[in-house]
Amino acid sequence: MSESDDERQYHIDVAPGEVADTVLLPGDTDRVEKIIDLWDDHEEVARHREYHTVTGEYDGAPISVTSTGIGAPSAAIAVEELARVGAETFIRVGSCGAIQPDMDIGDLVITDGGVRLEGTSDAYVRKSYPAVADYEVVTALVAAAERLGYDYHVGHTASTDSFYAGQGREGFGGYESPEGQELFEELKQADVKNFEMEASAIVTLANVYGLRAGAVCTVYANRETGEFRTEGESRAAETASLATKLLARMDEVKAEAGAHRWHAGLRLD
Repeated sequence: MSESDDERQYHIDVAPGEVADTVLLPGDTDRVEKIIDLWDDHEEVARHREYHTVTGEYDGAPISVTSTGIGAPSAAIAVEELARVGAETFIRVGSCGAIQPDMDIGDLVITDGGVRLEGTSDAYVRKSYPAVADYEVVTALVAAAERLGYDYHVGHTASTDSFYAGQGREGFGGYESPEGQELFEELKQADVKNFEMEASAIVTLANVYGLRAGAVCTVYANRETGEFRTEGESRAAETASLATKLLARMDEVKAEAGAHRWHAGLRLD
């Protein structure tokens, strides 16, 4: 047994050297195929449970993708085990429900911080600890969306454990959570942009471990207007892939300048 096999991770079935520094994290395993179709080349690394991992290259930048399944618990396992094999940057790539009325189906939401309504991150750190996306990741996602010409919104994301009652939707038989609709109105008034189920846990764990993380999601539903369409799915994937290329360039520029963090005084071109 090789040293890398001895360090192969239990859930994701990946060993050191098999993933890039930056890993995209879609929930849906089927979304992996749609993401890698955008890359220059790719090779499957592992497929175990809900975790499907592929490593490849996008415009000269090494890149990997690992599906996480639905929800924060399985996403946290992916972050834990990917970090143990060398990954340093994580970008959630998903779909979401918009809360604000001015957000259209197919728009992108780039998360700059999370409302921690999931319970997974509570196991790591107290609730008052902020779920903040890394500003380099946010900057790269914004730059990528701008270059691609996609409409986007930057703001806070509410991550929940429950798709139905926890996001103010009706449950089976028309059941309504006593707090669900109240929560929806509260978050809307606080200018929270969207609901989804993983981002706050991913960015919280990354911050605890000194890693980089962010999220970009395509709006499938607008909870305020009642619209729902699975439109623009590839936009989040393309934006995250280009952001990976930009982050790699940021890291090169930082190294050349002897800087610890990227800032506006460091040009990418």
